[in-house]
Amino acid sequence: MSTVFDFRGAPGTGWSQPEPISTPSDTIPERLRRRHLPHWPRASEPELVRHYTGLSQKTFGIDTGFYPLGSCTMKHNPRVNERIALMPGIDRIHPLQEDSQVQGLLSIFYEMQEMLAICSGMDAVTLQPVAGAQGEFTAIRCIQEYHRSNGESHRDKVIVPDSAHGTNPASASMCGYQVVEIPSASDGRLDIEALKAAVGPDTAAMMITNPSTLGLFETNIVEASRIVHEAGGQMYYDGANFNAIIGKTDPGRMGFDAVHYNLHKTFSQPHGGGGPGSGPIGVKGHLSQFLPTPVASRRESVEGDSTGVEDGYWYFWADVGERSIGKVQQWNGNAGAVVRAWAFYRRYGRELERMSEYAVLNSNYLRNRIMNPNPDVAAKIHCMPAEGAQADLVMHEFTLSMSPVKELNGVTGKDVAKRLLDYGYMSPTLYFPQIVPECLMIEPTETESKEVLDKFAADFHAILSEDPEIVTSAPHTTPVKRVDEVWAARKLILRHPITDSED
Repeated sequence: MSTVFDFRGAPGTGWSQPEPISTPSDTIPERLRRRHLPHWPRASEPELVRHYTGLSQKTFGIDTGFYPLGSCTMKHNPRVNERIALMPGIDRIHPLQEDSQVQGLLSIFYEMQEMLAICSGMDAVTLQPVAGAQGEFTAIRCIQEYHRSNGESHRDKVIVPDSAHGTNPASASMCGYQVVEIPSASDGRLDIEALKAAVGPDTAAMMITNPSTLGLFETNIVEASRIVHEAGGQMYYDGANFNAIIGKTDPGRMGFDAVHYNLHKTFSQPHGGGGPGSGPIGVKGHLSQFLPTPVASRRESVEGDSTGVEDGYWYFWADVGERSIGKVQQWNGNAGAVVRAWAFYRRYGRELERMSEYAVLNSNYLRNRIMNPNPDVAAKIHCMPAEGAQADLVMHEFTLSMSPVKELNGVTGKDVAKRLLDYGYMSPTLYFPQIVPECLMIEPTETESKEVLDKFAADFHAILSEDPEIVTSAPHTTPVKRVDEVWAARKLILRHPITDSED
C-alpha cells in the first residue's frame, strides 16, 4: 500500500523546496495567477522513500522480467555503459563548450558515426535525431531535397508495404508525400508484382523493414531495390529490426540509400517508458550533403597549428554544406544515448555478429516451443503467415494469430496478453502488424536464457488451457486491473485529483 500523505501540510518534509511566492510578479497576467497556494504533499523522508519505492515496485521493466515486446528489442542494458555515460568528462559538460574542451565526447561521436556507417554499408551518418520516427522523417527529408535538387519535385509518392511500421507512412505524410500501400504476398513477404505496378515517374522512395514485422527476411530485396531505382526512386531502410542482421549483411548490400538506426534497440540504450531514444541516420554519398548539420569530424593535427595539438587527431563540429536540411534536434542529439551505444559497440565490435545469431536462434527456438504444444492447445494458435511459410525459419521475432482460440471459446489476443501479466511477463506486441488477425508479435532477444524461454512457452500453453472466464477477465494480480480502454481514451483525466479546480 502506498503512503497516504497529509496534503494539508505537516511540520516536516523529506525534501527541500523554496518558500512559496505569495505575491506574484506583475508580469504574470491576472487570469494565470493562482488564487490559492498549491497543495503540495508534506511527508517525512522515510515516508517519501517508501512512496517512491512502492511506485517502482509496481512498474514492470526489463530488469523485472521477460519483456517479449515484438519489434522493440527490449533486451538487457549492460550496466558498464551507465558508468561510462556518467563519467565527469562526459556527464558534466555543456553543449556550447568550445570544441577544444570536449575532445573526448567529440571523438566518441565521430567513432559512433564511423561504426554505424561500416555496419550498415552507408557512407555518412548523423547522430542528431533522437527517436526512430525522427530518424525516418530526417532521412525522407534528405531524399526529398535530393529530388528537388535534381529538378524532380514532381516525385510525390512513397511506397510502403502493408506490414510496415505505422511511423513509415506517418513520416512520409509529414514530409508532404502521398503514401502508396502495397499488399504482402501469400507467404508474408513483399509482393514484387505489386511493387512493379506501384512504381512510376512520381515515385520518390520506398520505405521497408528487413526483416519484416512478420520476422521474415525479404529474399527479393535486391530485386525490389532495382525496380525502385530504375523508376528513379530511392530506397529507405527502417532499422527497427537491424538487431537480426548486423554482421551478416547490411542495408548497403541490399541496395538501400538511407537507413535509420535505433540505438535504443540494437545498441542497448535503455528505452523503457517511452525514452530517451536515439535514431541516427546513415546515407549513401549522394545524400550526404543534405544531412542535418553539424556532424562530428576530425583532421590530423600538425605542429604549430591553431588547435594547439601537436600530434594525433583534432575533433570538431563541421557543417555539411549549404544544402543541409538544417537541425532536427537541439544541440547535437541525445548525447547520453550515443555514449551508451558507443560503449556497447566498442565492447563487442565484431562479436556483434553473435548478437544477431543468438537473437535469431532464440526466436526460432521459442517459436518452435510454442508451436509444438500438447494436443489440448495445438488447435488454438497459428503461426503467421498461415500460407506458404509455415516451415520457414523466422528471424529475430515471430507473429502468432489467436483467431483459432477466439473462435473456439471467445478468448482474444488481448485476453492472452493481459493474462500473461499475471504470470509475471510483459505482454508481447498486440494487434500488430494489422495484417495478422488477433496478432501477438513476440521478440525474445539474444539476452534471454533457454530456461526463461522454456518457462514462457509452458506458461503460454497453460493460459490456453485455462477456464476462458479467467483469461477474459485478466489481469488479476496487477496493481491496476483491466481497464476500459475506450472510456479512458475518450475521457482523459489530465488534472491531479487533489488539485483545487479553482486553481
